[in-house]
Amino acid sequence: MLYHWYQAGHAAVKPARAAADGYRMFFKHPFNPLTHTSVGRGAAAACEVFERTTRRYDKPVFGIADTIVDGETVAVTEEIVWERPFCKLVRFKRATPSSGKELDHPRLLLVAPMSGHYATLLRGTVETFLPDHDVYITDWQNARDVPASAGSFDLDDYIDTVADIFRHFQGDINVFAVCQPAVPVLAAIADMEAAGDPCVPHTLIIAGGPIDTRRSPTAVNRLAQEKGTEWFRSNVISSVPWPSLGFGRKVYPGFLQLTGFMTMNLDRHMNAHKDLFLHLVHGDGDGAEKHREFYDEYLAVMDLTAEFYLETIASVFVEHRLPRGVMRHRNRVIDMGAIKNVALMTIEGENDDITGKGQCSSALELCANIPAAKKVHFECPKVGHYGVFNGSRFRSEIAPRMAAFLRRQDPRTKDLPVAPIKAIAPLTRNNSLADVVDNGDWIGGEEPAFAVTAVAAAANVNALELASKMADYGLEVIEQSIPTFDTTHVPSISMSLPTHPMQAPDPAAFNTGMTSPWKLMSMMNAATVEFWTNVGGQAPTAVAPAPETAHTPLKNGH
Repeated sequence: MLYHWYQAGHAAVKPARAAADGYRMFFKHPFNPLTHTSVGRGAAAACEVFERTTRRYDKPVFGIADTIVDGETVAVTEEIVWERPFCKLVRFKRATPSSGKELDHPRLLLVAPMSGHYATLLRGTVETFLPDHDVYITDWQNARDVPASAGSFDLDDYIDTVADIFRHFQGDINVFAVCQPAVPVLAAIADMEAAGDPCVPHTLIIAGGPIDTRRSPTAVNRLAQEKGTEWFRSNVISSVPWPSLGFGRKVYPGFLQLTGFMTMNLDRHMNAHKDLFLHLVHGDGDGAEKHREFYDEYLAVMDLTAEFYLETIASVFVEHRLPRGVMRHRNRVIDMGAIKNVALMTIEGENDDITGKGQCSSALELCANIPAAKKVHFECPKVGHYGVFNGSRFRSEIAPRMAAFLRRQDPRTKDLPVAPIKAIAPLTRNNSLADVVDNGDWIGGEEPAFAVTAVAAAANVNALELASKMADYGLEVIEQSIPTFDTTHVPSISMSLPTHPMQAPDPAAFNTGMTSPWKLMSMMNAATVEFWTNVGGQAPTAVAPAPETAHTPLKNGH
């Protein structure tokens, strides 16, 4: 009955919500004399906050219209290339550039989490990789909208779905599993390898995956352990009410998952809505719009089938079947030692309060038969759970490492030298500073960062490739106008800085010689000064060379 009461509550408040929206438009109407008074602005702000906090949010759209390929803006269209009742495989198809050159970039499959939010939560992840990858994503369907006649969907069905998608690509795919899919994706690959299936992917990258929740248990892990599977079955499972298409289906309602997410950081969410009210009162349209964009996505949730949810709770969080070696798929034991041909990378966030440290990287130990040269781990500093797949630090620190890792394994690129840096459209100089500097994943705990993306845009180069090239040389690329570098790589080369703060970046710096990393650093420094001069308002008074401080290499040589 819980779902029915929730539905009834929404229906009961609908007239008040409609009235609030009407009053909001009344107090914002340009012909209303109260519109430009503090009373009018306060009333309109209060009405909008009320309407937004009582609204039921629909599934968002990806809304990715274009991307930049080889320095040219090309159109992007969504194309469903594979479909089952509970999952659609969406390809973000890029138009052919005017040069007519066929795009042959590595294929990247984003396995979105089926944990309450829609796949559009990874919109920023898609946008990050689109310029240099052929991107696909699993668009899991809302169980509320799948008729009961379509049958059940449990953890075994999920593993079968993932394996079928791999077979659709005939193994020519790189996989990025974000959080929840980590266990079933690993299970699917292990099962396929044990059966000698050649369609396993080239690489598997796991970010924030709860592989072994016995390590560094978080509040989420402890709750599952303390309550047990039967408690969840008795307290959070409900039937989809009429008139939804899935009427009668047993589900774990998305609104309960959202409640759990929000209570973990309740003070932040309350402050965010208070700030929305103040933004509206003070006429801060940029701040209000940023809030709308985030919460239109964050508050849109989907239901999960009861059987999938309960089996995940039991297998992953209560009984820890995969790390204990007792997980089964269709009565076959999942042998992690069977995985030998897939390169594996794990990613964790320093401030992740959902998946604790060591939980994701435990996959590297379980996959003992993958050669050491094909295993990598990276712990990203100062990011929370959402920061491992989105935000400024994801784009500047994680994505470049991911791109470099999969390129070393993908047949299209593994035998090629480091790709040259390509030009992109110049930075629009009339952009406001807020439009250029990305504040990142603030809900996930990431502090605002001036990322390499903005600097590279000012330098008129592809940020992802620039950061990837620099990371290959062990260089830091974030929050430093003149980064430190590891002098042990090329001890005889010194860093050449521009002699004038407005000196234009020298295109000759983009050579393939051993000195190119340091010239890139020089170019970055000049670009930073130029950026602050033209966008930020004023340049620093002087540009001083950075001391040649040895850089401490990151984990696994990155």
